[in-house]
Amino acid sequence: MLTVILECRDQEAELAQTLSVLVAGAVEGLVSDVVVLDHGSRDGSSRVADAAGCRFHVQWDLKDVLRSVRGEWVLLVEAGARPLHGWIDEVGEYVALNKTPARFSPSRHHRRPFYQRIVRRLPPLECGLLLPKRQAIALAKSGMALGQLAAGQKPARLASEILPAWVSRRGGA
Repeated sequence: MLTVILECRDQEAELAQTLSVLVAGAVEGLVSDVVVLDHGSRDGSSRVADAAGCRFHVQWDLKDVLRSVRGEWVLLVEAGARPLHGWIDEVGEYVALNKTPARFSPSRHHRRPFYQRIVRRLPPLECGLLLPKRQAIALAKSGMALGQLAAGQKPARLASEILPAWVSRRGGA
């Protein structure tokens, strides 16, 4: 039903944190597969992905990857990001009833400092992006990164929150 796709580069610990949360989605039948797109990692990222049953690509074209995924919907997230309580039921209901993209709500307990929220544009995948596979394939171009695919989207907002990847990098949770 849902394929999760993420990119990484030397993010073994962050990848493990994200994948650990996705296990519950797989157990519930929501997450059908996970694809990790690597940018030359020299750490244990490939071992973590393999242990979790993910497809791990070191050379890839986004459009080809999207065509090969099992799910009819894709969830693009950053390595280290973790959807929080209730995400499985909400995403399952959303994909059953809608045809338009959606993002998670930002975590209320982990917010960037006020000045950064005002001055800087948020990274396009900070709140993830859930979209139909067909739409993702139509938007994808050769050589494109996940963040580029997510940029410019005007998705709906899910009530479920996501712990952003920068919190994991800082060691905040």
